[in-house]
Amino acid sequence: MEIRIDFLLILIAMLFFWIAYMAGIKKQTWILSGFRESRIRDKDRLASIAGYFFLNSGIFILLNGFISFQGQDQLIPPMILAYGAGVIIYVNKKLI
Repeated sequence: MEIRIDFLLILIAMLFFWIAYMAGIKKQTWILSGFRESRIRDKDRLASIAGYFFLNSGIFILLNGFISFQGQDQLIPPMILAYGAGVIIYVNKKLI
């Protein structure tokens, strides 16, 4: 494990933090693609779930912008995609 700075990952993390703020705090659900707002019953809950998803993912990506370990490139993207798929499935089952 080594310490390095990857500015692209830090920039992506900042984008995730901005989306978390807009969705989770400002309740701007229009920023989320893939959801028809007219079909969602509880938009506040959707905003909260999406905000936590982007916040958690942003923290994870930010940490990976500073810390490097062997196999990181093969491990990180599938983990975030699996987490996102779980969130999408949960929202489609519970909020529609």
